[in-house]
Amino acid sequence: MRTALVHSANWLATCFRIGYLPLAPGTWGSAAAVIAWRLLPEMELFRLSLIVIVIFLVGVIVSSIVSYEESNKDPSRVVIDEWVGMWIALLMIPNEWLWLGIAFILFRIFDIVKVYPANRFERLPGGWGIMMDDVVAGLYAGVITQAAALFL
Repeated sequence: MRTALVHSANWLATCFRIGYLPLAPGTWGSAAAVIAWRLLPEMELFRLSLIVIVIFLVGVIVSSIVSYEESNKDPSRVVIDEWVGMWIALLMIPNEWLWLGIAFILFRIFDIVKVYPANRFERLPGGWGIMMDDVVAGLYAGVITQAAALFL
């Protein structure tokens, strides 16, 4: 039973093994999130927000399991955090390739740099720390991209 739980958690935390792609797994995870977003049927913001919240909560659980099993505070192969952060950014912007690309670039920058308070949230225990710094990066990327879309 435990092995099945760990195996399932690994599949979800790595977004079906995307996190195992070579070089920059976070970038692969973010890119996959953008593509999946574009493939979603049109939905109202409330429903999309609920989906993001559910994925976030699942992410906290599965990333905690993987982190514990690997004795690694934030394994790079765990990319469900990038998925959630990217989708948070995408919730706020026009669903056009230009803005998706800008949000993607900004999200990756904010995720790597860990601008305050992301660097503080990263210190939370287990899956909370793994997920929350990407939530902040997604908020930053979404707000800046939306501001650019409104004023340009």
